[in-house]
Amino acid sequence: MAQIRLDKFISERTEYTRSQIKELAAKGMIRLDGAVVKKSDTKIDSESSEVEVCGQKIGTSRYKYILLNKPQGYVCSTDEKDGETVLKLIPPEIRTKGMFPAGRLDKDSIGALLITDDGELAHKMLSPKHHIPKIYIVKLARPFENNYINKFEKGIVLADGEACLPARLQKAENSDRLAFVELHEGKYHQVKRMFAAVGNHVELLMRVSLGSLVLPEKLAIGECMELLHKDVENLFKGQDFEVFCSRYSAVFSANLINNHL
Repeated sequence: MAQIRLDKFISERTEYTRSQIKELAAKGMIRLDGAVVKKSDTKIDSESSEVEVCGQKIGTSRYKYILLNKPQGYVCSTDEKDGETVLKLIPPEIRTKGMFPAGRLDKDSIGALLITDDGELAHKMLSPKHHIPKIYIVKLARPFENNYINKFEKGIVLADGEACLPARLQKAENSDRLAFVELHEGKYHQVKRMFAAVGNHVELLMRVSLGSLVLPEKLAIGECMELLHKDVENLFKGQDFEVFCSRYSAVFSANLINNHL
């Protein structure tokens, strides 16, 4: 059994300090396997023990993975000097020390954003060797043109001469100003700069998938959910772009039309 002190177990998985945990235990606010425990230095099995703090169950996993449907106006940063950060949208009961956004979305962009305290996973996600495919839906200032598809597949050259990897593109349903694009890299403001290179302008960008992890339809803008281990594994799996567009075009098109157009 993996024995660990109760206060260490809780502090690694929450924002509570050891002194706060000691006080909570003394007040009877911590339960171990259903029974109140008042000594915070009690040894527990970190893999099988059930721990509750103030009625909230603490998961056994050392790391947490949160999927946020990011709204506009928040920055992907841990530093409040940069502006109002996405971390403020994570409820205290599932937030942990050291959480950070794994990847970025612009302040005015919305959609799927992973927030975690697992630095190794974030490094793997962002490294060129494992760069996961990401799918976005964009609202364009001018109608979609079919010649964009071939240009994106050949690899767009940006205004500053920087070349992009080939990308998949498809017009979405319900509007001639909505389109899906799949990237396998993450240059600064890349989607916006790619459409600018073909003479159009992105008015709104929403990320709808990371790997094969699709933003749930019922997860409203500004809401978040804790991911299971199987969900995290999906980050590193690809999916068929055409099948994705066929399956989700109506869903995400309606989302932008109803809420943002």
